[in-house]
Amino acid sequence: MRILITNDDGVYAPGIAALVRAVQPIASEIIVSAPDRERSACGHAMTLRDPLRFKETEVEGCRALEVNGVPVDCVNLALTVAFPDGCDLVLSGINNGPNLGFDVTYSGTVAGAMEGCINGIKSMAFSMALFVDGAPLHMETGERWIAENIQKLTEIDLPELTFLNVNVPAIAHAEIEGVRVVGMGQRVYQDRVEHREDPWGRTYYWQGGSVVMKPDVPDTDVWAVSEHYVSVTPVSLDWTNHTFKDEVASRF
Repeated sequence: MRILITNDDGVYAPGIAALVRAVQPIASEIIVSAPDRERSACGHAMTLRDPLRFKETEVEGCRALEVNGVPVDCVNLALTVAFPDGCDLVLSGINNGPNLGFDVTYSGTVAGAMEGCINGIKSMAFSMALFVDGAPLHMETGERWIAENIQKLTEIDLPELTFLNVNVPAIAHAEIEGVRVVGMGQRVYQDRVEHREDPWGRTYYWQGGSVVMKPDVPDTDVWAVSEHYVSVTPVSLDWTNHTFKDEVASRF
């Protein structure tokens, strides 16, 4: 199996090395194509006004492209330069932090899998669901879980325009309760723009905010990881609200 791996934490991030190691047993060829620095929260952005360049490097003994762009750029550049005939699988991650609920719209890691899906390739995004700053990330848990389950995941016959978003709780592997295939939950940011002043009294703004989750809504990714389950969410690129089309049409 020919596998393209990307992320949004950078080509030298520990998570991408862990992902390479986890899937090596099923791969005939692995090529990594990832940003030259962290590109978190870039969403499904694409570089259009600047040239793309890359440097050859290695990740866990595999050929890697260190790209001066975002994850979408990395996927498309690799499909042009390294896999001109296409590949069998696009994997993105393992992200340093969760990609739950509405995070999928911001996440560069998820965007990497989304771009693979758009190119007609089976694609998956993997993230470590860490909620407390400074707590152990337990990347080894994600690596082991993926190694144990990647064969099952690749055997799933995904519908057209659908990819998988996987979140592994940042806990010891022995504490994982199992797997739940669930929908997207709600994970939103409050007070996300903070007013500040620099040492010269000039105003600036810092965007981030505190995270508010709803872990009590069952059958969602937020609920699953809160209960120590790995969440697997099939995400469709068709964002159309089909049940509401007739209501909108009736206005015209």
